[in-house]
Amino acid sequence: MSPAPNPAPNPAPHPAPVPGPDTAPGGPAPAPGTSAPPLLELRNLCVTYGEDTHAVRGVDLTLAAGQKLGVAGESGCGKSTLALALLRLLPASARISGEILLDGEDVLTMKWGRLRAVRWAGASVVFQGAMHSLNAVHRIGDQIAEPILVHRQAGPAAARKRAAALLEQVGLPAARADAYPHELSGGQRQRVMIAMALACDPHLIIADEPTTALDVMIQAQILRLIEQLVADKNISLLMISHDLAVLADTCDRLAVMYAGRVVEEGPAQEVYLRARHPYGKALSAAFPRIGDPASRRAPGGLPGDPPDPTALPEGCTFHPRCPVALDVCRTEDQVLREAGPAHRAACVHVPATAPQGRPRPPS
Repeated sequence: MSPAPNPAPNPAPHPAPVPGPDTAPGGPAPAPGTSAPPLLELRNLCVTYGEDTHAVRGVDLTLAAGQKLGVAGESGCGKSTLALALLRLLPASARISGEILLDGEDVLTMKWGRLRAVRWAGASVVFQGAMHSLNAVHRIGDQIAEPILVHRQAGPAAARKRAAALLEQVGLPAARADAYPHELSGGQRQRVMIAMALACDPHLIIADEPTTALDVMIQAQILRLIEQLVADKNISLLMISHDLAVLADTCDRLAVMYAGRVVEEGPAQEVYLRARHPYGKALSAAFPRIGDPASRRAPGGLPGDPPDPTALPEGCTFHPRCPVALDVCRTEDQVLREAGPAHRAACVHVPATAPQGRPRPPS
């Protein structure tokens, strides 16, 4: 297993945090449809690199136990930074502010010993690019057994037996425990990453682009495997992807990110089929739908590129690419508004009957 990043000291408060428009006083609302405290709760989470690169801006999200939440967006929207921030896996140059409550405990204030105990056992990560995440000179079985040994859940012999059982659980022969990463196919390596994530029976799995670079058939197998394991073990899942269709098919809820903040959030099928934010609509239209000849012949898209996080446009950051932007969008950022049952979107075209946040203060 590739070594974890050097532990950075407890993150220093951001000198001048930029609350996102979706940040409500007192934190976000409870996870829709649940009364128990959420397993994971993000409150005004901000991540900044250097002096002015705002990668994540005031994100509020909740994830209930056993729930599956998908986070979608183009490359550079901040979704992978968000995922890595949850367990403080970002480089020391990243400054994190806000709150990351895992089982009610703030990850950002944990001492290093406590954080080390939470990683793998409380929450684990399936990284994108398994070939680069696995250690090329260690056998697969040893890498799966390592977190079990580190967390003292078993001795060496029992850890090896557990590693073999995990390989079988993800559809690989136990004998593959003696293989090296280069001896496995891309799909097999991704299954190994999932086995590692399950090694210490975590309550939460963070899957960062788990099907990147896999062909369509293997991608479908990996997604079904993740769904089955999450359901069987009642594990919460936070899945990151640029593919809205995959997330809609896999997750219960979807959050769409643009320029470091959540611009739409709601039930997965509702966001995919009836997105209210223009960016969510564009992401959905980018994928042809089976049985819809119109979408196959003319897939939608967006002109231009995501904004530079060091020079974000004034007002709504999406307005330079938005086909329905109004004059007010160029000067005023938009709050997340109720767009339906448990569905919110940060767009001026959504009636502001019950705004769920506050506008970002002028910088």
